[in-house]
Amino acid sequence: MRPLGYLYKHVARRPQWLKAPHVEDIYSLSGCISRPFADYIRHWKHNGYWLFDSPAIIKRLADEHSIALDGSRLFYYEGYEQEFDDRTRVWARYEPEGSFETKIEVPVAKTLEGFDVVSYSVHTSPECSPLSCNGCAESTATNSHCLFPTFDDARHAIESGRFNACEPGPYRIIAVYSVGEA
Repeated sequence: MRPLGYLYKHVARRPQWLKAPHVEDIYSLSGCISRPFADYIRHWKHNGYWLFDSPAIIKRLADEHSIALDGSRLFYYEGYEQEFDDRTRVWARYEPEGSFETKIEVPVAKTLEGFDVVSYSVHTSPECSPLSCNGCAESTATNSHCLFPTFDDARHAIESGRFNACEPGPYRIIAVYSVGEA
């Protein structure tokens, strides 16, 4: 797994339409249900993975633009080095967008919450998580945060076609970590 960066998110409870009673809340990287702290991309402070190199960068951005971080939670993400092309059914390496500086500060302490699968059809920012966005958690074993408990579970779901007809890929496996305030 490689470091991807940080993001403050407003964690949402499981929406009523998601018929997965074992899911309490949504920790997915996708912003479809649990929203990022702001529409941050327009500020162009993100790294080549379209996340942030450190919590300090997010806090400066929030201060400069009067964005409240109250009620949001800090996450750190790592990604499997390859993405799965759902059309060719092949794993291939991906890299950060080269026009952005990417110097991620790895947290001293982090808690693994689980593994997300995220679509990246335009190969830049994270898009949808089929587990939450498409309701696949209704028929797929996840933890209480709507994430796969293991990397192997996520990989198997992708390779077995579990997400066919959900969102256009490629798909990336993302490790989701909670981190304390920096």
